[in-house]
Amino acid sequence: MLVSAKEMLQKAKAGQYAVGQFNINNLEWTKAILLTAQEMNAPVILGVSEGAGKYMGGYKTVVGMVNGLLEGLNITVPVALHLDHGSYEGALACVEAGFSSIMFDGSHYPIEENIEKTKELVALAEQKGLSLEAEVGAIGGEEDGVVGSGECADPMECKAIAELGVTMLAAGIGNIHGKYPENWPGLSFETLAAVQEQTGSMPLVLHGGTGIPADMIQKAISLGVSKINVNTECQLAFAAATRQYIEEGKDLQGKGFDPRKLLAPGVEAIKATVKEKMELFGCVNKA
Repeated sequence: MLVSAKEMLQKAKAGQYAVGQFNINNLEWTKAILLTAQEMNAPVILGVSEGAGKYMGGYKTVVGMVNGLLEGLNITVPVALHLDHGSYEGALACVEAGFSSIMFDGSHYPIEENIEKTKELVALAEQKGLSLEAEVGAIGGEEDGVVGSGECADPMECKAIAELGVTMLAAGIGNIHGKYPENWPGLSFETLAAVQEQTGSMPLVLHGGTGIPADMIQKAISLGVSKINVNTECQLAFAAATRQYIEEGKDLQGKGFDPRKLLAPGVEAIKATVKEKMELFGCVNKA
C-alpha cells in the first residue's frame, strides 16, 4: 500500500541518511526500482514528472500500475508515489488520482504567490494524509521544458515556506537537473547550512542527484538533506545497456527481439544504479 513520504523522511532526517526518489517512465522502470528497494530493505519514493505522467497515459494509469506491482511483487517496504515538479493543477490532479505525495513547484512565482498556493495545498494534503514538497529557488538545468541556471535559495524565503506546514523543502543550492557542465562550481554548502538553520527539523530535498560527487552528497546529508532525486543516471544506464545489447546483435539472435529480452539488460542496469545510490544515501535496511 502506498504511504506518504512524511514518516520515512522524518526518520531519515533524525538518522542522518537520505531516501532516494527515483523517477519512473514505464513498467520496467517501476518494477526495477521496487524490486531493488525490497532487496535492499529500503524505503523508496517513486517520482513522476508531469511529462512522464502524460507519457504513461495519465496519473490514474500510473497509480493503477504502481498499486498492482506492490501487490503482485509482494513489496513490503514503504513506497511513496510522488508528483515531481508539479504545477498547481497537476498537484490537484494527482491528489484526485491517488498519489500519496505531491510536489508543488512554485519557485517561478513571486514568493507571495508561491506562499499562497502552497498554503492551499498544505490544507488539502493534511486533509488527505499526503506529504507535500515545496520549492524555493529554481533548480538549474531543464525539467520538462523549464530551464533554470541553478541559483541559490534565500534562507528567509525557505523559512516562510517551511512554516506553512509542508513536509519537505527543496532549496536550490547550485544543483542542476541533467548532466553537470565541466565548469560547475559545486554545491553551495553555505546556502544549505543557512537554510537548515532557518528550517530546523524540516527534511530538505536535493534535486539533480545525478553526477554530484559522493563526498558532496554525504556532506549534504550531514547538513539536513533527507531526500535525493535521481533520474538522469538511471536513464543513462538504461540507454547504455540497451545500446550494447543491440550493437552486439543480440536482438537478431533467436527471439532476442522480444521486448522482454530487449529491455532486460536496461532493467538490470537501472537496478544496479538504484542499489549503488541507496548504499551511498545510507538508506539500506532502513525500511
